[in-house]
Amino acid sequence: MPEIPREAQLAAAFVDLADTLVRDFDVIGFLHTLAEHCVALLDVTAAGVLLATPSGQLVDAAASDERTRQLELASIEWDEGPCRDCFRTRKQVPDVELETLAARMRWPRFAPRAVEAGFTSVVAAPLRLHDQVIGALNLFRDRPGPLDESQVRLGQALADTATIGVLQQRAVSEQMTVTAQLQAALDSRILIEQAKGYLAHRRDTGVEEAFSLMRHHARDHQMRLTELARQILQGTADPSLLQRRDR
Repeated sequence: MPEIPREAQLAAAFVDLADTLVRDFDVIGFLHTLAEHCVALLDVTAAGVLLATPSGQLVDAAASDERTRQLELASIEWDEGPCRDCFRTRKQVPDVELETLAARMRWPRFAPRAVEAGFTSVVAAPLRLHDQVIGALNLFRDRPGPLDESQVRLGQALADTATIGVLQQRAVSEQMTVTAQLQAALDSRILIEQAKGYLAHRRDTGVEEAFSLMRHHARDHQMRLTELARQILQGTADPSLLQRRDR
C-alpha cells in the first residue's frame, strides 16, 4: 500500500479537527483523534489532553496510550505538571527535559513519574481561542533532544483547530449548556473506561489493546465511541468484538 504524502496527512488531520458540526458530536472521541494526529504527525511518542470545567478544574479527556493517561491522572491528583502550568498561565510550556534538576524542582512528583514511564521531555500547548483557554495538550518524547520549533508550532496549530471545533460545536448546540457538555464528557469517559476494562477482561488482553480495538471498531462502523461502550457493557456489541482472542 503506497505511503500517504505528509501534505495529505496534514490536510486530513485539519479536516478531521474542523468537522465538528454533527448531531452526535462526541467530545471524548474527538480529543482522542487530536492525540492520535499529534503522535502520527509530530516527532513525539505520546500525547494527552486535559479539559477544564467552568470552575477551572482540570479533568483528563484523552490520551494516546494508557501510560500517558495514568500520568495525566496523577498530574491532576498532584496538581502539578506541564498541562496544569500551561492552563494556569495560558501560555505554552516550552520543551522541558524531565531528568534535569530544574524539572524535578518544578514538578517533584510528576517529573520522576514521567521518567519512570519512559519519557525524556515534554511540551504543553494550550487549547485556546483568543483569550479563552479550555484545556491543554501535552506532547511527550522518549528520545534525546528537544522537539523542533516547527513541530511545536504544528502541535499548537492542531490544538488551536481542535479548540475552535469544540467551541464551534458548543455554540450551535441548542440543547446543552457548556457545563452540561463537560458533564456529558466526564460521563462518557467513565462509560468508556468501564467498557475498556470489561473488554480487556473478556478478551484476556491489556486495556490499551482493548481500547484500540474499540476505537477501530467505532471508526469502521461509524459509531460514537460512547455508544459502542454502552453496547459492550450491555452485551449487545458485535460478537466478534467480544470474542476472547486465541492463545
